[in-house]
Amino acid sequence: MTITEQIIDTETADGPMAIVHASPEGGSPKRVLIFMDAPGIRPSLTHFAARLAEAGYEVAIPDLWHRHGRMIGFDPVDDAEANQANRLKIMEMLGTLDDGQVQMDRDAALDALGWIDGPMATMGFCLGARYVHKAMQELPDRFPTGAMWHPSFLTDDTEASPHLTVDAIGELWIGIGTADKVQSIEMHQRYLDAIEGLDNITLRIFEGADHGYTWPVSPTYHEEAATVGWNATTEMFDRVLG
Repeated sequence: MTITEQIIDTETADGPMAIVHASPEGGSPKRVLIFMDAPGIRPSLTHFAARLAEAGYEVAIPDLWHRHGRMIGFDPVDDAEANQANRLKIMEMLGTLDDGQVQMDRDAALDALGWIDGPMATMGFCLGARYVHKAMQELPDRFPTGAMWHPSFLTDDTEASPHLTVDAIGELWIGIGTADKVQSIEMHQRYLDAIEGLDNITLRIFEGADHGYTWPVSPTYHEEAATVGWNATTEMFDRVLG
């Protein structure tokens, strides 16, 4: 399948923001809004978007780090010092991001894309999983289905914690690894307790999978988790979006 890939630039109240866009030639009625993980816009993530486009989806990824620069992203490199410096930069940026900013970025992206009505899917990796839940909770008619891969920040001690509103979302798939060193299963326990018994939410726990199991370039890549996650997510999106 021939696909088109482009960067769409738009404005937010906090300045310019880039949006990665990938689509089958001629577009698609099946749309997916991806919330990036902490390493940002980088080849691993854009390749994933292209793969979804090749499978028949129109895909968009807003650059949530736009307040710090344009399309900041980090794939692992063969340099331990550089990887550590990148991790420190990521943690610095992570400490400045909040739910309101991501909501604004999401809405700005939808406006820029012209995705102003109709249902679509959403998926997120790491910190993006929180915003999958938020999108499904706040705009249930627009986002009836979503997927979380190696999620982060699904619980906190505020009234905005996702675990408090699991009954307000549609069909969701979650994949977590038992060896996740960034966000362990125990850190998600309140969310997992809240979704227990809900037929619209599927939880898959992968023995031995670590955080970032999606990315082939990562030392934590886990082929089974990535493959099962892909198949389950695309089957669900196809079924819900028709």
